[in-house]
Amino acid sequence: MSGPLEPTQSLDWRADYLMLGALWGASFLFMRMGAAEFGPLATAWLRVCIATLMLFPLMVWQGHLHIFKANWKLVLGFGVINSAIPFALYAYAVMHISTGLSSILNATVPLFAALVAWLWLGDRLNRWRIAGLVIGFLGVSLLANHQTTFHNDANPDASAWGQYTAIAACLLATVCYAIAGSFNKKYMPNLPPLVSATGSQFGASLALTVPALFALPETMPGAQAWGSVFMLGIACTGIAYVLYFRLVNRAGPSKALTVTFLIPVFALVYGVIFLGETVTLMMLLLGMLVILGTALSSGLLPKK
Repeated sequence: MSGPLEPTQSLDWRADYLMLGALWGASFLFMRMGAAEFGPLATAWLRVCIATLMLFPLMVWQGHLHIFKANWKLVLGFGVINSAIPFALYAYAVMHISTGLSSILNATVPLFAALVAWLWLGDRLNRWRIAGLVIGFLGVSLLANHQTTFHNDANPDASAWGQYTAIAACLLATVCYAIAGSFNKKYMPNLPPLVSATGSQFGASLALTVPALFALPETMPGAQAWGSVFMLGIACTGIAYVLYFRLVNRAGPSKALTVTFLIPVFALVYGVIFLGETVTLMMLLLGMLVILGTALSSGLLPKK
C-alpha cells in the first residue's frame, strides 16, 4: 500500500530536515516544562502513550499490522531501550542542567553508536573514526567538567551532584540509543520503519506504566504542563518519526543522521528565548568539539 512513507527521492528533503531539527530541538524545551509539574517518569510515559495513539492507526493504514503481530516481542523490547529509558533519563536531566547542554550531549549518539557497533557487530574503525572517538569523548569530559565546576548558571537551583547525575543520565540515554541502533540492525533489519517506530512507543508505554503510576503528581498539573506533554507526544515524537523516515527515504540515511548536529542549534535558541538559559562561549566551543568528534567517529568526515 502506498502512503506518506514511500520513497520519493526526487522530492526536496531540506524542509523535512529543518522541521525535524526544530521539532527534536523543541523536545528538550517541552520536557523541561512538562517534567517541572509531572515529574520525569510521568512526562516520559505520557509522551510515548500519546505518540502510540498517533502512530498505531497510521501503521494500520499502511498495511503493516500483520508484520507488527509477527514481530511484537522484538519491537516491544526494542521500545524499552530506544524510548522508555532514554526519554525518562532526558526528562530527569533537563530538570538539573540546561536544555542546551542536554541537546549537545544528545548529539553524541552517533559517537556511542560507532563504539557499540564496533564492540557488538564488529564494524571496522579506521584511523579517522578512532580519532573521532578520542576527540568526542575528550570534548564530553571537558564539557561536563566546565559545566559542573565553573558554571552553574544553567540552573542555579541545581546542586553539583544533581548536575553530575543529569550529565550521566544524558550519556546513559545516548548509550541506550546506540544499543538500540545496533539491535535494530542485527535483529530487525527488514522491518518497515513505521513498525519499529510504533512498536517502540507501544513497548515504552507498557514499560513505563507501573513506574509512572507510582510517580504521578499529587496535584493536577497546569495547562502549560499538559500542553507540553501533548506537544512532546504529537509533534516531537509522532510527527517527528514520520518526518525522519520520510527524510531517510528522500535524502538517504547518511544525510538523515546529520540532523543530530542541527538539534542543539534549535535547543540552544529555544532555551535562551523561552527559559532564559545562559549559553557561554566555552560551552559553544566545547560543544563544537564534541560534534566534530562525533562526525569523525560516525564516518561523516572526512569525505574523499
